[in-house]
Amino acid sequence: MTDTDDSDEGDDSHTDSDEASAAESDSVDAGPGSAVPIPADLTAVVLLTLLTCAAVTVPGVRATPLRSVLVVPFVLLIPGYALVAALFPETGVRDAESGEETDESKRAVGSGLTYVERAALSFGVSIAVVPLIGLVLNVTPVGIQLLPVMLSVAGVTLAASALATHRRLQIPESDRFSVSYRQWGQSVVDVFSGHESRLDRSLTILTVAALLLAVTSAGYAVAVPKQADAFTEMYLVTEQDDGQLVADDYPTEFVSGESQSLVVGVGNYEHQTVEYSLVVELQDATVVNNSTQVHGRNEVSRQTLTLADEATWENELNVTPMMTGDRLRLSFMLFKCDPPSDPTADQAYRETHLWISVSDGSQQS
Repeated sequence: MTDTDDSDEGDDSHTDSDEASAAESDSVDAGPGSAVPIPADLTAVVLLTLLTCAAVTVPGVRATPLRSVLVVPFVLLIPGYALVAALFPETGVRDAESGEETDESKRAVGSGLTYVERAALSFGVSIAVVPLIGLVLNVTPVGIQLLPVMLSVAGVTLAASALATHRRLQIPESDRFSVSYRQWGQSVVDVFSGHESRLDRSLTILTVAALLLAVTSAGYAVAVPKQADAFTEMYLVTEQDDGQLVADDYPTEFVSGESQSLVVGVGNYEHQTVEYSLVVELQDATVVNNSTQVHGRNEVSRQTLTLADEATWENELNVTPMMTGDRLRLSFMLFKCDPPSDPTADQAYRETHLWISVSDGSQQS
């Protein structure tokens, strides 16, 4: 009897030992070296990043509302979420027997964060990191442009997601942060069911309301951007020996009947295609009490041009004066459509001028 009991006890002990070994084996299999799939939340982050890049760059898609829908979280939430996930891969404390999240786990324990804290940090980190990326790009040759900004934000997000995945796989599965929609729902219920203190409930509601307001405002700003004011620019430049155009070294000394060149530029930012008329006159004018009086004029050139929205026209103009004088005004007048029969600078849509002197070439000879 004794031997039998001892044998039974030995069998029980052996069984317990096998179960313990199996448990240890399961723990090892779930550890860092096991084949664990990529976390679902980080997979969603990567997919959303790739979809946003496609929506911004693919023709036919970038002009649709889908672009605005994806860009808002891509800028305001996703980069911060990936960075927070990389910094805080741990979850809260769980009950050892049930495996359920305890009341203590609803607070940040160690380096673990609650869902509300992760959401708030994700938003805050995003609005801090994205402008920093813009500042860095601003000092680089590429500057702040759509494609470099998008690629930079996407690169930071994907790199942080890879780091977050690596860090989560380095800790035991029971300690890893994972998205539990059931716990999210329970957290929402706890906020309104009175299980939390009045202060915690008020702070949670205030935080969520602030996040929703910020995301909604940003989404509206992206989806319905304010249209810039319509305008047309006109400028004069000169061509240097190396071919560079500069707003300097304008010719001011002319000889009657001899040509000198200037480059006239017109930029259309009227949000539509516009037909312009450019009239260049050499005027015998005087300025008295901020009022210009024209005593005589000679038309140098007249031409029409049609520019699409955001198009720029630059043309070299040879100026050949036929009027002489010490102080003459070379006036460049730009009109929309056809100019009046006797155009003046006051009637022009845009006007710029140079004060020049024209000598008589025959007298110099």
